[in-house]
Amino acid sequence: MLDLTKHTFLSLDEIKEKANSIFASKGAESTSEKYSHIPTHKVIEDMALLGFGVVEVKEIKARKNAGFQKHLVVFRNNDIIINGEDGDDVFPSILLTNSSDGKNAFTFQCSIFRLICENGLVISTQDFAKLRIRHMGYDFKQLQNVINEIVGKLPLTVESMNKMKGVELVESQIMDFAKKALTVRFGEEEMNRITIDYTEFTKATRVEDEGNDLWKVFNRIQEKVIDGDFEYGFSTKTRKARRIKNFQQDMKVNIGLWELATQYCPN
Repeated sequence: MLDLTKHTFLSLDEIKEKANSIFASKGAESTSEKYSHIPTHKVIEDMALLGFGVVEVKEIKARKNAGFQKHLVVFRNNDIIINGEDGDDVFPSILLTNSSDGKNAFTFQCSIFRLICENGLVISTQDFAKLRIRHMGYDFKQLQNVINEIVGKLPLTVESMNKMKGVELVESQIMDFAKKALTVRFGEEEMNRITIDYTEFTKATRVEDEGNDLWKVFNRIQEKVIDGDFEYGFSTKTRKARRIKNFQQDMKVNIGLWELATQYCPN
């Protein structure tokens, strides 16, 4: 699970302890001669010059090319905040994924951390195109342009949030949204094998998320889907859903849920 609750920046030693692959000094042996290695820690240093510190890092488990595997770095600038009129403030974050095995470019994705529930939402590519820097040359100016483009598109996030807050869902729409949201996580085949108490599943866990506007419904369902805060029936047994821990699945499901929510908004 992506932990976006932190607001203090990690030191280089803390980052290395959590994800050593970030400090690979060269590409994996499997990379071609055309591969130009760009250490992720170099980007971390340059992001600091732009006012962004690291609040979280993760790397996938790997047997092959260990030390060069795909990793995630979460950046935040604590001076950048989107203030909601109703006190529902969010901090934008920038998610960087990369690897040193030649399989991934630097990919930047925007996320927002919601203060009310201490929950992280990954913005879909419909609002934020994934921005990439290939391993074929890199300079600070190129990085600066990418970050400026992300920050410049933040008003799109405010617009999407306001649209969701302006959409009131009836009970049948809430149930429909819940079923589709769970399908994003489990897939259609698995959904045909399990049963869910949707009335219980769609209940708010905090007063701030009570209500039927799309923003509140989306946030409380997203939180349950990612955290595994629900039970489901499988055959004759009842199971507790597991929290999503793999950051790749976390991002994929989060993006799918955001894109699902936008389908309920007027064009």
